[in-house]
Amino acid sequence: MTAKIDKNKCCYCGGCTSVCPVGALQLKETYIECDATKCINCGACQKICPVGAIKVEK
Repeated sequence: MTAKIDKNKCCYCGGCTSVCPVGALQLKETYIECDATKCINCGACQKICPVGAIKVEK
């Protein structure tokens, strides 16, 4: 599975992109994108998200 980002909750701070150890998350102009082929389900992005917009599904 992969990290799921709730676009309605996301504040686009980019914190998740900086903690992802494999670079699976990218900050786009109006959203955060998760590359499921890179995501290792570590949960680092979910832990750092200040608004609870990310859920890692295993």
